[in-house]
Amino acid sequence: MRSLQDVVDQQCDSGTVPGAVAVVANRDDVNVAVGGSGTTGGAPLTRNSLFRIASATKPIVAAATMALLERGRFDLDDPVRRWLPELADPVVLRAVDGPVDDTVPAERPITVRHLLTLQAGHGFPADFSAPVVARLAEDLHQGPPRPAAVPPPEEWMARLARIPLLHQPGEGWTYNTGSDILGVLLARVEDSPLEAVLADTILDPLDMADTGFCVPATQLDRMTSLYRRDENNEGLTLVDPPDGQWATEPVFPSGAAGLVSTVDDWLAFGRMLLAHGQHRGRTVLAAESVRLMTTSHTEAEPDNPFLQGHGWGFGASVDLHPSEPWNVPGRYGWIGGTGTAGYIIPTTGTTAIWMSQVELGGPDDFVPLSAFLTRAAQH
Repeated sequence: MRSLQDVVDQQCDSGTVPGAVAVVANRDDVNVAVGGSGTTGGAPLTRNSLFRIASATKPIVAAATMALLERGRFDLDDPVRRWLPELADPVVLRAVDGPVDDTVPAERPITVRHLLTLQAGHGFPADFSAPVVARLAEDLHQGPPRPAAVPPPEEWMARLARIPLLHQPGEGWTYNTGSDILGVLLARVEDSPLEAVLADTILDPLDMADTGFCVPATQLDRMTSLYRRDENNEGLTLVDPPDGQWATEPVFPSGAAGLVSTVDDWLAFGRMLLAHGQHRGRTVLAAESVRLMTTSHTEAEPDNPFLQGHGWGFGASVDLHPSEPWNVPGRYGWIGGTGTAGYIIPTTGTTAIWMSQVELGGPDDFVPLSAFLTRAAQH
């Protein structure tokens, strides 16, 4: 079995990624590998380098939701219209691939549970050619995270209200948007910015001091660049420099894909989940909350690119059967479209984290993640 450092070095030396930091931790055995640079031709990466973690944000926001539920702020099956009046009277597409104005009324209200499981009806379907997908991208900026482009929550929610659901609440699964709505919900429930809610419920209790929606000026030297692979696959194009879009507070903190973090911060989060909500003798989440998060609430969908071999828990996927070498039944976590991944494997007590900085735009971009996850599954 190749060492973790060999996996990182191979991806960096081949030019697949400029750099990467990887962790595979099994209880007290923590294996860390670091290679390459944060910016092409720049200084070497370090273990505490900062990365845009994109959709590896989702499980953290789900955990914050469960913390507020434990405090009695809401129940899982409470309709969200109390806090999100924009969603009081949603309409549903008659057909996913049909015109966006051919709709029927929703048969039931959208609930907190629907948002956690991405079953509310908002988001990307398996068929990206559906007409509503263009509205999601153009009006709501769903897709690769670009914090500077997204309007404030009130305007974003007003736009959301004009886009029909793709299915009746609770009767389907659509990717991503539910987590952004969840972020707005948490902020409104607490009457506080989302970052403050995350800090109060998850980040501060876990000492995740480097996780947030922007990077302070004093820490920009630790921030990595973000790249996209050229269409001809001959090189990388800079998408965002260290002092770019994550250097200022966003007007819309994205609960789906907005956080910056480090491998050690996400490791603390993963270990808390493996410890049934405990961290250094303190209860961060109840064991039942962790169980609900890490249990699949959907079936696998072979024709859905997001649900091949796994279902969906609260905020992340749950592997159901080994459709690929890196799938481990019961594994919980998710990848980030900026080239990151965070998973726990409860059966072995393993946390596996990969952070690099090339957007996942095509099959070649998934090669580093595939190699890493295959190695982590063997741990």
